[in-house]
Amino acid sequence: MNAINWNLANCEGKNIMSVSQMLIPIGGSMAKTQHHLFDDDTHLGELPVALAENVRSSNPWWRGEEGVRLPAFKRWPFARLLSLLKTGMTQTTVLRGPRRVGKTVLLRQAIDSLLKEGVPASRILYVPFDELPTLRGVREPILAISRWFEANILGETFNSAANGGRQVFLFFDEMQNLDAWAPQIKNLVDNHMVRALITGSSSLRIEAGRDSLAGRITTLEMGPLLLREIAGLRFGFEKQSAWGNNDLENLQSVDFWKQAVESGRKEADLRGQAFQAFSERGGYPIAQERHDTPWHELADYLNETVIRRAIQHDLRMGPRGQKRDEKLLEEVFRLCCRYAGQSAGQAAFVPEIQQALAGNIGWGRVLTYLRFLDGTLLVRLVQPLELRLKKRKSPARICLSDHALRASWLQEIIPLDPAGLGANPHLTDLAGHLAESVLGYFLASVPNLDVAHFPARGAEPEVDFVLTVGTRRIPIEVKYRKRIDPLDDTRGLRAFLEKAVYNAPFGILVTLDDDVAIPDPRIVSISLSSFLWTR
Repeated sequence: MNAINWNLANCEGKNIMSVSQMLIPIGGSMAKTQHHLFDDDTHLGELPVALAENVRSSNPWWRGEEGVRLPAFKRWPFARLLSLLKTGMTQTTVLRGPRRVGKTVLLRQAIDSLLKEGVPASRILYVPFDELPTLRGVREPILAISRWFEANILGETFNSAANGGRQVFLFFDEMQNLDAWAPQIKNLVDNHMVRALITGSSSLRIEAGRDSLAGRITTLEMGPLLLREIAGLRFGFEKQSAWGNNDLENLQSVDFWKQAVESGRKEADLRGQAFQAFSERGGYPIAQERHDTPWHELADYLNETVIRRAIQHDLRMGPRGQKRDEKLLEEVFRLCCRYAGQSAGQAAFVPEIQQALAGNIGWGRVLTYLRFLDGTLLVRLVQPLELRLKKRKSPARICLSDHALRASWLQEIIPLDPAGLGANPHLTDLAGHLAESVLGYFLASVPNLDVAHFPARGAEPEVDFVLTVGTRRIPIEVKYRKRIDPLDDTRGLRAFLEKAVYNAPFGILVTLDDDVAIPDPRIVSISLSSFLWTR
């Protein structure tokens, strides 16, 4: 029986929508693939024709062809990601972050690095799940594509390749677009000795799969460009930060922060250039790469590819196929931009949303949509600090992934650099809130760092952020203006430090300018740009 007749015979009674969706075997007899261990009922080693061709097209190295041109600049997780991919404790590494921060570029750079190290092209599979419309109708596509690759490209089982010292690498891009991706990854890594790298733009969907993958994945998170990365990408500056590999132990040392202040002074010119570029265009790579592009064009690009893409694509469907309210999502995001850096709650959101949408929308629904936006990593909700089992009553502090998103969505540019703000002093209050938003997202993106804010409690004044490292806490206050009162502007820090129960050895005052003098030896004064320069 020839291959086509074999397929027709075995498809009897099944729903075949078109000839183009017919399953075809590529690369030999059925006996060749009967030993595979995947747990679905798709015919072994087969894919729909169109999907197979799309996968082949996404892997030009199989044909000895060059892939897309990659930038020489590599973002900070590259070395760590490559190390985890090759020799990490877990078989699977997950890289997550907002859209357009460079996850796919980093993944492609990892593939390029493996190829240059001599890994044969037939041992590398790349699947972009947000660019394969032909996936529709394919059951368990991760397993189906992996099986097809194993049978038709690799030419042997994953396990026999690994046992022979021929490690196979699988790259799955934008995994959050698949339903039930976690059980498929679990099946894959439990039964096959492969190394996998997964990217995703939605922490809601990525986190949903973590329970079934406990002990099987390592997660890295990447946000917009760090200040040092802007210096590298825009101005060609390359120097390792004093922080090292995001070691949290450093944060507990007052000497580390004093050295950060000194390092900022020594590199003031370059730091200032990078911070001005950040102030003008934000931290999305495209904004710095195309810094000559007129702002209105860049703003339209960010709105379409980052914000609307997340709202209309990543968040469009809820559980059981329920559609979410796109207009409500847009309005909630607009208010997140408006109240960035602030702890705006029910009193701020509900009246404005009810007026804008002319509907009786309650706080519970608004809060749910806030959490959805937090799940896209466009927004971080920094929760109030819980102490002595006291129930949290204050709303979360809203921190945007990048102030350029606020500028593009609201069409309102607020400078953050000292020169820009000096020319627009009427924007000082707004800039202060944005500085808190920038710092909050920066801190929340540090791996394994516990970040909260401390709302006013009785006689205790508010503190903008509190870091918890081990048993110690570090209070941080932002005062983003020209004139600093050493007593009044440190009242919250001093009150927090004087409470022995908080176990806070020192505090940090984040300012607009360098060289702010604070007489209290327990308080380190550091400019926002020097603080961001630490990573």
